Amino acid sequence: MADKTLSAEERAGRAFPVSWDQFHRDCRALTWRLNEAGPFAAIIAITRGGLVPAAIVARELGVRVIDTVGVASYDHTRQGELNVLKAISEDTLKLGSGTGKGLLIVDDLVDTGKTAQLVREMLPDAHFATVYAKPKGRPLVDTFITEVSQDTWIFFPWDTALSFAPPLRDGAA
Repeated sequence: MADKTLSAEERAGRAFPVSWDQFHRDCRALTWRLNEAGPFAAIIAITRGGLVPAAIVARELGVRVIDTVGVASYDHTRQGELNVLKAISEDTLKLGSGTGKGLLIVDDLVDTGKTAQLVREMLPDAHFATVYAKPKGRPLVDTFITEVSQDTWIFFPWDTALSFAPPLRDGAA
């Protein structure tokens, strides 16, 4: 797939800004659901978006082994080919018997499902959890908290800054 530059309108689609407080609440709600699915020997965060929810989930579940898998598929302006930047460590793979059994994969969002599919192929028996899910990627996730439409662009708290927002009557979205 060739890189496609997204316009501001395409990126925004339906804007869904998430505050730090809301994200923390959503991560804790995810943990409540995951508590029934565990226990987990380790958590694998899909970087970068999965780092923050993985830390919250690990704290709440008492999981001390946290690993990462680095997959790049897009930045804030382009979507392109998947690229594995960092593989899961051999030690973590051994904890999951090589297939992921007893491991928890955490990400902030499943969108088209391309990244999720790649990581699922690495660990087919792992439990996959995201805070947010879009319809195209939803079938690849075992546990999530909030489903949003495919045209929604989630503005995560680490990607935003506080700024003035004009009133709706003045044309603000």
